[in-house]
Amino acid sequence: MPLSTLTAFWAVSALLVITPGADWAYAISSGLKNKSVVPAITGMLTGYVAVTVIVASGVGALIAANPQALTVLTVAGCVYLMWLGLGILRHPATPDVGNASDSPSILKQYVKGFGVSGLNPKVMLLFLALIPQFTIPTANVSVAWQIVILGLIHIASTAAVYFTVGFSAKAVLGTRPALARGISRLSGVLMIAIAVIMLVQRFAS
Repeated sequence: MPLSTLTAFWAVSALLVITPGADWAYAISSGLKNKSVVPAITGMLTGYVAVTVIVASGVGALIAANPQALTVLTVAGCVYLMWLGLGILRHPATPDVGNASDSPSILKQYVKGFGVSGLNPKVMLLFLALIPQFTIPTANVSVAWQIVILGLIHIASTAAVYFTVGFSAKAVLGTRPALARGISRLSGVLMIAIAVIMLVQRFAS
């Protein structure tokens, strides 16, 4: 693939990654509550890998073309985001309670992170709408492998931003329990709001 195409995709991808969303909200919450943000963010990145494989294999296009399947995916993903958001609102993360005894297990953090990105219908639609525009059917590399390459570029940008957000949340808010609690609640509200907006858009279309 031409370097110019990869660079253009990276620029667009980076702009999308730095836009706050459900992933940002979970990264911030994880940074405040858990001993380490690595399991949660690794889970989110694995979710992106799964979506990349789905889109590259052609399954993503089949889902997008099937209204019922897309509706089920949307509802499942939105319910999951709402559940996470409500959990954060009930138990806002603060540095003074983010110790080893209160933090969920590493596996649970990983699974939650995977669900935030892997079950997010917005991520699936984003990959279906964005990545194919940068593929070149006449290239020596198959379109499927081009999607994988572009997906990995997006994942690399995502990793850099989300780890920065997660570690920064702990460093900046670590000595400000009241502010940390407010930011955590805002993250929960953001998750719920994003889920509601996606549901409204899905059933209004």
